[in-house]
Amino acid sequence: MFPKFTFVFGGAASGKSAYAEQLVVSSGKTRFYLATSQVFDAEMQAKIDRHILQRGAGWHTIEAPLELAETLSELTADDVCLIDCATMWLSNHLLAESDLEPAQDRLLDAIADTPASVVVVSNEVGHGIVPDNALARKFREAQGRLNIALAAKADLVISVTVGLPQLLKGQLP
Repeated sequence: MFPKFTFVFGGAASGKSAYAEQLVVSSGKTRFYLATSQVFDAEMQAKIDRHILQRGAGWHTIEAPLELAETLSELTADDVCLIDCATMWLSNHLLAESDLEPAQDRLLDAIADTPASVVVVSNEVGHGIVPDNALARKFREAQGRLNIALAAKADLVISVTVGLPQLLKGQLP
């Protein structure tokens, strides 16, 4: 049986999104992709285009850079939703100067309340040095807190490093 909530995390370009996509495809459910990135330049557009090609056909893509709860509330038990990624979602909220705690609470509540299975991808940012500026330090701390909260609520937690998944919590479907 496919888990209700799966959390996949790892470093940048670690293979976490590709792994999460494979998990979602293996579910056999109707696939939704909640894209949290925003296009501000050609480099980001090229990255998004590569991700779309990598995913292939059979996905319903919804752009949701800030609010995910409404989309999650519309899904059914026959659906699986990949949120890629929590890091971009958090960055968007930081740049919009949102109050992060209520935004995080809304996200966690929406994941718990949706009847769909949910897979969330996120970056591990705590393995580096202490950033040299206040915004970067605020982001690192907020990302750490978000990842801890997501992992605590998830049924299945997988760390991906150099394309290799490591099961940390739960059982693979």
